[in-house]
Amino acid sequence: MILSGHQPVYLPWPGLFHKVSLCDTFVYMDTVQYLTQDWNNRNKIKTANGPIWLTVPVSVKKNQLIPLNEVKIAEQEYPLHKSWQYKHWKSIELNYKKSPFFNQYSDFFYFIYNNNRWKYLNDLNESIFKYLLDVFNLKVKFIKMSEGGFEGQKSDLILNQCLKLGANIIVLGAQGPNYIKKQDFHQHNIKILFQNYNFPEYFQHFGLFESHLSVIDLLFNYGPKAIDIILSNNITKKDLLEGKYFE
Repeated sequence: MILSGHQPVYLPWPGLFHKVSLCDTFVYMDTVQYLTQDWNNRNKIKTANGPIWLTVPVSVKKNQLIPLNEVKIAEQEYPLHKSWQYKHWKSIELNYKKSPFFNQYSDFFYFIYNNNRWKYLNDLNESIFKYLLDVFNLKVKFIKMSEGGFEGQKSDLILNQCLKLGANIIVLGAQGPNYIKKQDFHQHNIKILFQNYNFPEYFQHFGLFESHLSVIDLLFNYGPKAIDIILSNNITKKDLLEGKYFE
């Protein structure tokens, strides 16, 4: 069984969905520590003036250590047209409304931003992530870390997930070598892949190609073909099952 996982992020980048495509079971790591200036509550879209950040305001004090599933979205009392939700929706609508597949997927995002008052960041991120998994037809067993009873930190935590879930292959991100103790996994005959994602270049509006945007940029421009572009020029699940690319 191939296992992977990732912390909740806002409007994820394409590489996360390639990572999901490689595994049978995905651990949604919703109890890891919230990191400022990371991707937990922000991501980028493309505009006529270049990439811009869309950032969800959160109620986290400076230097506060808090798990992601306890992070609250900052309360805002001012009129709707000044809220972060309205601004995010209008930014998405303004910059993608002429994209070929915007109308096919816009109802969901309109609902997310205009028909909800989100209290917790994780709830927002999980709703978007699960929708995109469905859109991309990525069928995996989805397990929240908060409900899995896993133990340990960093490398020990990942190993515990593998052992509890019966994984013999673990797919980790590019930062995996910085904290994974390979020998512990090898002792349990667990093979390791550190994802090295090749970001695809594709047609975008507004001039030259910009890399590492939110996956919605691809979705609105390519619709059902977006997942093929996401996975192109990258290793496949078949490669893993044939024993390629392991550490």
